[in-house]
Amino acid sequence: MKYHFNEIEAYWQNFWKENKTFQAENNCNKKKYYVLDMFPYPSGAGLHVGHPLGYIASDIYARYKRHKGFNVLHPMGYDSFGLPAEQYAIQTGQHPAITTETNINRYREQLDRIGFSFDWSREVRTSNPDYYKWTQWIFIELFHSWYNKETDKAESIDTLISVFSIEGNKHVNAVCDDNIDAFTAEMWNAYDEEQQQKILLQYRLTYLAETEVNWCPALGTVLANDEIVNGVSERGGHPVLRKKMTQWSMRITAYAQRLLDGLQKTDWPQPLKDSQTNWIGKSVGAEVKFQIPNSKFQIPVFTTRPDTIFGVSFMTLAPEHELVKKITTPEQKEAVEAYIEQTAKRSERERMADVKAISGVFTGAYAEHPFTKEPLPIWIGDYVLASYGTGAVMAVPCGDERDYAFAKHFNIPIPNIFKSISSPPLEGLGEDFAFSEKTGFVYKNSDFLNGLSYKEATIKAIEALENMKQGTQKTNYRLRDAVFSRQRYWGEPFPVYYVHGIPKTIDSKYLPIVLPEVEKYLPTEDGQPPLGRAEVWAWDTLKCEVVSNEHINNKTVFPLELNTMPGWAGSSWYLFRYMDAHNDNQFASQDALDYWQNVDLYIGGSEHATGHL
Repeated sequence: MKYHFNEIEAYWQNFWKENKTFQAENNCNKKKYYVLDMFPYPSGAGLHVGHPLGYIASDIYARYKRHKGFNVLHPMGYDSFGLPAEQYAIQTGQHPAITTETNINRYREQLDRIGFSFDWSREVRTSNPDYYKWTQWIFIELFHSWYNKETDKAESIDTLISVFSIEGNKHVNAVCDDNIDAFTAEMWNAYDEEQQQKILLQYRLTYLAETEVNWCPALGTVLANDEIVNGVSERGGHPVLRKKMTQWSMRITAYAQRLLDGLQKTDWPQPLKDSQTNWIGKSVGAEVKFQIPNSKFQIPVFTTRPDTIFGVSFMTLAPEHELVKKITTPEQKEAVEAYIEQTAKRSERERMADVKAISGVFTGAYAEHPFTKEPLPIWIGDYVLASYGTGAVMAVPCGDERDYAFAKHFNIPIPNIFKSISSPPLEGLGEDFAFSEKTGFVYKNSDFLNGLSYKEATIKAIEALENMKQGTQKTNYRLRDAVFSRQRYWGEPFPVYYVHGIPKTIDSKYLPIVLPEVEKYLPTEDGQPPLGRAEVWAWDTLKCEVVSNEHINNKTVFPLELNTMPGWAGSSWYLFRYMDAHNDNQFASQDALDYWQNVDLYIGGSEHATGHL
């Protein structure tokens, strides 16, 4: 008997479609089970083998759960905004709206023919205005929020303004920019609107700031770390440079500890949890201030080993550190500038991974040791990253392998502060090799720390630094705030306009702010966003609508933001939209959120475990 699979499969696929066999119900009496897949970029003429590889596994389990009597939500959609979809359009010489629609139609045809049990009634596309309306809404909510450390949650920016107006910022315990000037309530109330808004930007969960970014001239945009492989762009293999640009950022560092705590409750394989734990990178230590003699400049340094303070023999700054150009002597200027240019061609990940190469340049400047007052030469080296800690390290070559290798390479003194008390005693620790252990020794050549153990010396060192007002205990995270701007066309427009350079958000009742038509959508090598070519891209605050740029008067009509959001803006919350995909009033109703709660099964490549952190 012959199996006519074409006829049989076509019959059942049509049956499933007509009878809505796989359509999930909200608020069903059955137990719920939510199976989520990584929805695809429509960035090719068809699916690749990696798509069904994961989808087949999740589909088997979704069918199994239905047979067990569960109300199964197994949706599918398309991550259709962002760099992958736009690059495909550029390569094929078409508009991204056309290629995205064409590719989605082909993907859907292929997914249907494979026979997946997706609930297509909940399909989402991140590039549809009815979807990115809510992505824009989320951005507005973040802009009008700050993170209160006392309550350990985000709160309305209005509560912060209220505190400022009553008592200033002296007692505010917030996740915010570093080195914010203190002010009283009287000072706050005397500030004009522009001054107040600039201060609030230092506290908002989405904020504008000059940031060191990965810039790809060929792609004409900023790239996230996970979009760079071996120093070049993942898409196209183009060179990537480090440069400073004013960008929107998202203050995700506010959630570092909560992310770590949440991992303890997550049912994931331990290697995945370990990779995320290491990526978040919690470190407990101290921030120490090193004064540069005869200047107003100080170098703050975060260290997990304040106990080794007497082993410091030099300082190393990241090449892109803001003080480098200010403190470099004329004699060293040429060498320093050449090194900065050379380092800018390497991504942070490449620099972190390269533990063998040793390079650096002396700035000609010195810092003062907080206790001994001895001069410490200040170098720059690419093994120090501007995005971690303060972008500076107090180099203790006797206690750190990279500092030891750097000191050996450049013939910098290596003072030893470790005295072995183990039996038999360890030979050569701190002299023949870097000694990073925390037991088996006491300190020597360390003034008031002599004879103390690691724990005792750590407490004493921090106490002394705090008494001298040259340091304080601190917890640091490797996780950085996420750069949220892209100088590309195919992405969510920011619901933001500018009044004398100060960002203002559009009232959410006027969303979505729809991506405008432009004559040329190609990116530019100089970083000017393609939306700068839009002719109808200004916000009329009286009519509350987008109008022609000809009407900009900076009184009632103002310019709109020209950057777009990154590709992961829409994909960061799609799991919630699936719960209530056709709700025009909320991104998802509270009832739907309460019923579906969280994803029960999520299948995807482990390379995504840290990709969006």
